[in-house]
Amino acid sequence: MKKTKRIEIDIDKCTGCRTCEVICAAFHAQPKYSAVNPKRSQIRVFFDEENDLYVPVIAGPYTEAECNGRNAYTVNGKKYSECCFCPASCPSRDLFKDPDSGLPLKCDMCGEPPPPEGPLCVQYCLDDALTYVEREEEEEEEEKKADEKENAIEYLIKQYGLEEIRDILDRKLQS
Repeated sequence: MKKTKRIEIDIDKCTGCRTCEVICAAFHAQPKYSAVNPKRSQIRVFFDEENDLYVPVIAGPYTEAECNGRNAYTVNGKKYSECCFCPASCPSRDLFKDPDSGLPLKCDMCGEPPPPEGPLCVQYCLDDALTYVEREEEEEEEEKKADEKENAIEYLIKQYGLEEIRDILDRKLQS
């Protein structure tokens, strides 16, 4: 077993202040903290007007497939659509895609390794709706993640070409 850390979300505590979005967008600006473009944020807060509820969603992996079903879930008597909880960047929506390159975004936990006190969204969450927690993970999950990364890179190369991906990586490394 390997110990890893992740962000947990408590939607009952989220007030919709969007501080997490702002700090994430500022951190991922080029250069860092030079601007706040919410489309660069790797966390988004959705407002469910019908149930008066805010739902933070953290950017997950890219998927080429769109959802087959649009299921609805009921949590504590409140109804939610499947997309409310989906962290994926997918063809059916522009959520979690870089505004300049169109490449999918995925939460990077504010660096490698993440700050010891947690990603900035957790540090700046005023209502403790986001917490940084440790969990035990099977070693197989690490191998699966490596395969997912390889598949994602292969997809990006197919989609945009190796030269464009190299250019983007060079720009990112220079910043």
